[in-house]
Amino acid sequence: METSKVLSGLGYLSVLFAGILFPLVLFLATEDKRTKKHAKKAFLSQLIVLIPLPFVIFAAIDAARTNTPEIPIMLLVSVLFTIVVSLIVAIWNIIKGIQVFTSDNF
Repeated sequence: METSKVLSGLGYLSVLFAGILFPLVLFLATEDKRTKKHAKKAFLSQLIVLIPLPFVIFAAIDAARTNTPEIPIMLLVSVLFTIVVSLIVAIWNIIKGIQVFTSDNF
């Protein structure tokens, strides 16, 4: 198996072990065009998980500030949304990593 193919696949599968760090380092360090393209896609897809983070932080601050005994709905919804987005991104990256490993022309 080619080194560029392995690195491209690991860029996607890094969602399991290195988060956004490995695709970023791979994008900056590699000279291969195909590997750089896959590293960029993996990095951007793993950044999607950070989009709902401000909503979670705002909801947590709001829940702490109001100090009510009820379950804060906004916090619950934002955390559940973040979990769903994280699972979708993880599954998508695993599928893309497997596709890169199994394809002849990645």
